[in-house]
Amino acid sequence: MPAKLIQGYEVVIGFETHAQLSTQSKIFSRSPTAFGAEPNTQASPVDLALPGTLPVMNKGAVERAIRFGLAIGAHVAPRSVFARKNYFYPDLPKGYQISQFEIPVVQGGGVEFYVGDEKKTVRLVRAHLEEDAGKSLHEDFVGQSGIDLNRAGTPLLEIVTEPDMRSSDEAVAYAKELHKIVTWIGICDGNMQEGSFRCDANVSVRKPGEKLGTRREIKNLNSFRFMQQAIDYEARWQIGEIEDGRAIQQATVLFDPDTGETRAMRTKEDAADYRYFPDPDLPPLVIAAEWIERVKAGMPELPRAMAARFVQVHGLPEYDAATLTQSKAMAAYFEAAAQACGQPKLASNWIMGEVSRRLNAQDIGIDAAPVDALTLARLIGRIADGTVSNNAARQVFDALWSGEGSDVDAVIEAKGLKQMNDSGALEKILDDIIAANPDNVAQIRAGKDKAFNALVGQAMKASKGKANPQQVNELLKKKLGV
Repeated sequence: MPAKLIQGYEVVIGFETHAQLSTQSKIFSRSPTAFGAEPNTQASPVDLALPGTLPVMNKGAVERAIRFGLAIGAHVAPRSVFARKNYFYPDLPKGYQISQFEIPVVQGGGVEFYVGDEKKTVRLVRAHLEEDAGKSLHEDFVGQSGIDLNRAGTPLLEIVTEPDMRSSDEAVAYAKELHKIVTWIGICDGNMQEGSFRCDANVSVRKPGEKLGTRREIKNLNSFRFMQQAIDYEARWQIGEIEDGRAIQQATVLFDPDTGETRAMRTKEDAADYRYFPDPDLPPLVIAAEWIERVKAGMPELPRAMAARFVQVHGLPEYDAATLTQSKAMAAYFEAAAQACGQPKLASNWIMGEVSRRLNAQDIGIDAAPVDALTLARLIGRIADGTVSNNAARQVFDALWSGEGSDVDAVIEAKGLKQMNDSGALEKILDDIIAANPDNVAQIRAGKDKAFNALVGQAMKASKGKANPQQVNELLKKKLGV
């Protein structure tokens, strides 16, 4: 399906994402990386490059980069080089950032995802290791700013895409998939509010078939909702500027969620402006093939492989499988429930329906669900064996979720929700209904389905909803000879 045009223009989007790696210490020092510490209590002389200090590579950061490369089908470079990226800003007191430029550790690869039913692939240019800078604080200071250097030296993996996306929907779907990958393989906690997963969107517009337009980079998008709003606004703004005869200037911009607008922060630098050169204090990073093999052996089953297994082993539709593998916790919940009840499709339906609806309403993850997988499996088992109807099961689930009980059978008994499976009692109800409704019976025998459904409804009402609907249908058809 071709990309949707805005006023005859095509939107072109590329991403740079900074994933904070889940190491206990910084990339070149032993300083801790814990979030929320008092300002400037986690910055060592090494992080600030004070005279006489030397950086030492964090092996755990390298291993996480290898893991990411394997997850996206990239080339993990056997030899990569660190460089100094030179720029001057108050939160970078040493005047340069240690990064990778010409030879990054992860090269190529791609991320596959769905936008609706359409499968998309975004190609990655690279993923390179680098250190984070500090943070400028403006909120608590009147007429001045403060600098917190706790983040200085925190290990980052910067993930750079080709400009392959053509709408904000694609961009958000890509960002969600990338977020899923880095959290699934355990290299990043993905906390966007704390800055562990920060996305920069490079946005430009052009007429279809023309060369790429001038891009503007939207920095530090920390929610998927803001990401979509920012890209949509920026695209419309650029189109408006071009239509009014003004040229787009390359710039770094920020998104203001209060106004829903982007605003320029500074002109955008090119690579030459940073004066990259190899860091003289760090030797090349050499990764042996044996190390890559060891990391590969310890990799978890990846989401795409797990989704394929759910289709093959459990007989789930591809949509169900993709939804259930949105997080490792969701997948584990499904597998535990499906194995315990032996009804994988029913388990999928309940998890994607009733469970997800309540999780979304309360804005909690499945690992915080009040109903665990084994309890859900017991409830599904009671549906499968005819103990309760689907409607009654939802009442039981409501009670379990709200804490009215924890045992499925006890809640069923306490609420009197057990289905009537006594064929003798049900036959008596049906005989009375047939005798009282000769007109309906005649219509049924004449082939009128509506009349049949009316009698089924009467039977359900007479049993106070406790009759098994399937049993009612079968017995009624038998008695009427239809």
